[in-house]
Amino acid sequence: MRTRSAGIVVLCAFAVAVGLVASGGRGVGQTAPRAVASWVGLAGGDRPRIVVGQRVLVVLKAPSLAARVAAAGGRVTGSQERRWTESVLAGQNLLISRLGLEGVRIQTEFRYARVLNGFSAPLDARAVTLLERAPEVVGVYPIRAAYPASIGDVLGASAGHRPTVSLPRYDGRGVTIALLDTGVDRAQPFLRGRVASGVDIVGGSDGALAAPNPDSPSEVERHGTELAGLLVGGGGPGGLAGAAPGASLLPIRVAGWQRDAAGGWSVYARSDQVVAGLESAVDPNGDGDAHDAARIALLGLAAPFAAFADDPLSRAVAGARRLDTLVVVPAGNDGHGGPGFGVISGPGGAPQALTVGAVDSRPATERARVVVRVGLGVVLDEELPLGGAGGPSRPVSLTVALPHAQAKPGLDDFFDDRGRSLVAARAALLQPSDAPEARVEQAVRAGAAAVLVYGGRVPPGALGFDPSAAVPTVALPPRAAATILGALRRGQEVGVSIGVARSGPNPALGRVAPFSSNGLAFDGRVKPNVLAPGVALATAEPGADASGTPRFGTINGTSAGAAVVAGAAAVLAQARPALDAGGLAGLLAETARPISGEAVTAQGAGAVDAGAAAAGEVAVEPWSLAFGRAPSTRWTGRQTLVVRNVSTRPVGIRIRTERDTEGAAAVRFSARPAHLLLQRGATARIVLRARIASELQGDAPATGAIVVDPVGDQPLRIPWAITFGRPRLDLLQAVALKPRIFKPSDFRPALLSVLAGRVARAHGRDEIQPLDRLDITLWNSDGARLGLLARLRDVLPGTYQFGLTGRSPAGARLDRGRYRLKIVADPVAPGPATVRWVGFTIR
Repeated sequence: MRTRSAGIVVLCAFAVAVGLVASGGRGVGQTAPRAVASWVGLAGGDRPRIVVGQRVLVVLKAPSLAARVAAAGGRVTGSQERRWTESVLAGQNLLISRLGLEGVRIQTEFRYARVLNGFSAPLDARAVTLLERAPEVVGVYPIRAAYPASIGDVLGASAGHRPTVSLPRYDGRGVTIALLDTGVDRAQPFLRGRVASGVDIVGGSDGALAAPNPDSPSEVERHGTELAGLLVGGGGPGGLAGAAPGASLLPIRVAGWQRDAAGGWSVYARSDQVVAGLESAVDPNGDGDAHDAARIALLGLAAPFAAFADDPLSRAVAGARRLDTLVVVPAGNDGHGGPGFGVISGPGGAPQALTVGAVDSRPATERARVVVRVGLGVVLDEELPLGGAGGPSRPVSLTVALPHAQAKPGLDDFFDDRGRSLVAARAALLQPSDAPEARVEQAVRAGAAAVLVYGGRVPPGALGFDPSAAVPTVALPPRAAATILGALRRGQEVGVSIGVARSGPNPALGRVAPFSSNGLAFDGRVKPNVLAPGVALATAEPGADASGTPRFGTINGTSAGAAVVAGAAAVLAQARPALDAGGLAGLLAETARPISGEAVTAQGAGAVDAGAAAAGEVAVEPWSLAFGRAPSTRWTGRQTLVVRNVSTRPVGIRIRTERDTEGAAAVRFSARPAHLLLQRGATARIVLRARIASELQGDAPATGAIVVDPVGDQPLRIPWAITFGRPRLDLLQAVALKPRIFKPSDFRPALLSVLAGRVARAHGRDEIQPLDRLDITLWNSDGARLGLLARLRDVLPGTYQFGLTGRSPAGARLDRGRYRLKIVADPVAPGPATVRWVGFTIR
């Protein structure tokens, strides 16, 4: 189900078999309709729909290994850690056994003991309800899909460029980076034996190798190999190398070819698989002792829009941090949102994740004169950027053609019913959306002599195809594209002339990439933390061409930026081995170079600078602040900074404030203490208080940075943002129950449909308003509460459906009579819940 709100596809589909499953010793799933959950997507729509079945992730209250290590101050032995891990698993066994005595059989798929305490399993509604009521349980959480966070990858590396983040004399030697992604082609010579035999969470791959599509063996997982090249590659064409060519890479295959909702094969990961991957990253040999944890963990995947601060993925990231593994994640590739909550992907909203956006660092781009005519009239005459293949060696003139419109775009829509190409020797006009590289490749395979793209988020000039194909790709301005599209649909002839390419300065140099997701996260925290090069980076591809030459290509996306930052973290860890995970992240984030003219919510602290980080003397946590929303002039907020001296001398420190927007003038900050002398190795806590000091002018967000200014050293910037005004509180847009009168039935339930959360329009952008929790409770006609029927946590906007079987929360058949359902939607931000009542009758 989809509707439109200001250009964003709003709804997801999430059907849950609830309520009222029979008890009396029956096993899970014997009487309940099968639960189905899938995320369609808030933007784009080209991501494959994923069915997770009845799988959920259960988080338990007993401390994990990470929590116990942190409580002990980190000074524990390997035998202690192994004993603690065993005790966590034993506690899980006790809970599962107790539930078994109540008739609930739990077959766990993954067990977690290190980064968090919990498990994933397929569970029916009764099991979920019992677990939600169990004193041992924190909560039962949905399992989401995460996808490779790249967009518009191109085969052929000659069009790509190299990231500029490096630290002279250091290459990451002695540091292990865990790569949580698809499989990696370890035979790629560019990776030079730096890739260890890894861990395959998805299954079916020996040593976490890049796996082929089971239905199309020539189609191999690419993303893991691409990120591996950005991390540890070396000896490539023209001296091409990764950010940390001396580091060791541990591939952990948490994503790969898996069945999608259509029955085909798609590349994705489930969030329970990602948590299992983090378990392996902190304990590679699986013996319960995390002293062999990877120093850095790079997650190259993104769960769209799931910027929750306390979901299982975020909890797992925090657990890895406690075990001294820095987790670097992409912000996502969904562009700009906000100004309240943005479009950050999960686990990018995790406070302990170093979340990375993408900046365009290409010094030059290929451009050519492009003239478009409709009939005899010229509708475009400009010099435009060309894609990765560059331009023709001599001017060309072509007619423009459209492929067929298809519900699921593919190669077939470039051919007519008789198998004749619609675009052969012509220029194909495409809207590439979320799979631009596939669409360009399909057009070229169909014989297109040029490709004209419009409406995508890939920066102009970053999209193309294999240069050997000599097929230029041109990014059209939106207005010209609309004119051309209208003319073609009216049957008019459109022609395009493309001149000889020439190289010139990149006008987007140093700017945030248009696809890079921005914050705030759902706890009000500024995300991303930093930016790194993420446009048209040259890297490895799996396999070789027909002549046996290793493949190379380019990659766009915040996963590429995250790989550059993970490599920089490895180099910094080699240069300064005494730094822990928090110190590494703090120096990388807080010494970043702010980009003039870019919003704090798009860039965080700015572009990462490895040299500045290596010279830093003070590290601060958190890396960004979460003040959230100021509903009135009476609002005050409080945050605490932990400042640590990581130098070899006493350092004097002053705290001051930078304001970046006009609305920030209404905000006043105080710091206690505002000046201090921090001895070598010492730590101090600074309490920040914010208040509204004047009448608010409009509701535009206020942004800026708290500056920790060490005497004789570079200042550190910790970004903040405050949004104004009261949030929209109606978070239940539609509630319907059909039928309202029914007999109890385990196999033909009544259907409760709830449209929960919303996507609102604010300041010209779409703002996601999710729920912390959605509860459905059953009440009788006398106003007595009979119990909890269903609870959903971390709810993204969408339609959710629940099957009512006519049984009580305890499993007994309901007597005839009238009943009421109470639906309660709790927002993630402070504020009252939205409540709806729905009546029904059991006959």
